[in-house]
Amino acid sequence: MTEKGASASQHNQFDVSARKKALSLGRYLGLSGEEGYRPSMASITARAQQRQTLLVNQYQSNLETIYTIALAQTPSDVIGADLDPDWIHQFFQLAEQIHNRNMQTLWGRILANELTNPGRFSLRSLSTLKQLTHKEAQIFEKALGMSVTINNESKLKLLMGYRHSGGIGQLFRKSDNTHIALSQFGLPYSAILTLVDAGLLHKSEFETGVLNSKTAISLTLSGKCMTLTPKHGNLQFNYYRLTPTGDELAQLVRPKPDEEYVKALNALFSKDFKIDY
Repeated sequence: MTEKGASASQHNQFDVSARKKALSLGRYLGLSGEEGYRPSMASITARAQQRQTLLVNQYQSNLETIYTIALAQTPSDVIGADLDPDWIHQFFQLAEQIHNRNMQTLWGRILANELTNPGRFSLRSLSTLKQLTHKEAQIFEKALGMSVTINNESKLKLLMGYRHSGGIGQLFRKSDNTHIALSQFGLPYSAILTLVDAGLLHKSEFETGVLNSKTAISLTLSGKCMTLTPKHGNLQFNYYRLTPTGDELAQLVRPKPDEEYVKALNALFSKDFKIDY
């Protein structure tokens, strides 16, 4: 079989009509099931019971998968913590409805983290995470891969650029603002709004105080550090800030640094900052 033919054959395996996909949803309504079950011969009560049985089995499977992931990531050489009964009850109630394998991995990490360091993830964060779609999680991961910490701060910031807040040098500039286009790196404004709607990012833009021209600033992005020293005064960073829930969930994600974005940051800051590594 040619490469083209193999590709077409593989594609056809997943190319199912909308009607067939709709019919497959009948399983969730108790209108289809295992061999021996005949929905046409069953009462509506029996069909409801069939649906409930299938649902409970799926929930149990979800929980067991998440537990297995957590168990694999829980160290045996660290003293474990007794989890708050209310927290673990809510955790299992929410986690049983997580079907996506990638999202199940995140829930497994939460459970493993709580067993060694309890209190890191609030019930509010768990509720937000449950509502998070896989696509939203991917956008969040992308944003974290472009976020920095400044100096010794632990809070992540998504830098948009910087601006001049005054001084005589401002009179000779065409614009007070120097921005980086996040959309060039897969994070358009629509993605920012998605994170805002998901409760992971504050809607308002923030800025630092005026940066001291004699004080170096350490920026850390995905483990890589650069030092910026303002060449003159009256400069301020502009950024988006994660919500408390976003900060908690950021602990679960291991983002990959975007090398092109790092290069763009260098180009952005090179005019008004001295850059060292």
